[in-house]
Amino acid sequence: MLVFLDTEFTTFHDPKLISIGLAAATGETFYAEVPFDYESSSEFVREIVVPLLHVTPTDLCDMHELRQKIGTWLSLVKLNDDIEICFDAEYDWSLFSGVFENCPPTFCKPRNVGYEISELLRYDFHKMSHRPEHHALNDAEALRYAFRPRISST
Repeated sequence: MLVFLDTEFTTFHDPKLISIGLAAATGETFYAEVPFDYESSSEFVREIVVPLLHVTPTDLCDMHELRQKIGTWLSLVKLNDDIEICFDAEYDWSLFSGVFENCPPTFCKPRNVGYEISELLRYDFHKMSHRPEHHALNDAEALRYAFRPRISST
């Protein structure tokens, strides 16, 4: 089972989670936001990411609630096998793991799919869906759409 992950965070030098999006290969999605320090966020985050936040008031939760919500959602979408949490930047896995105090559920296995993403298809997803980049759920769904697994030659 593949679940595509994207996060938005405050800065590259000291990333703190702002929002998280998960998109299962089977179609289910998850999105949440956490309180963050606006003042310690990068200018990019303030200008591009923040205006995309707080669309639905129920998206906001604290870290403890987020851990419970993600755990429940993963249990619901999990089939019989492990879940591969697919991401294109190590920041995403680190922040996801941090939600679970660096002990994510044992059935969650990290998979960096950065080299298995068609940038043209990712661009196409955002253009055709009219959903902006730099929103965690939009970007997680774009990853799912643009994912093209590499075929091993061995």
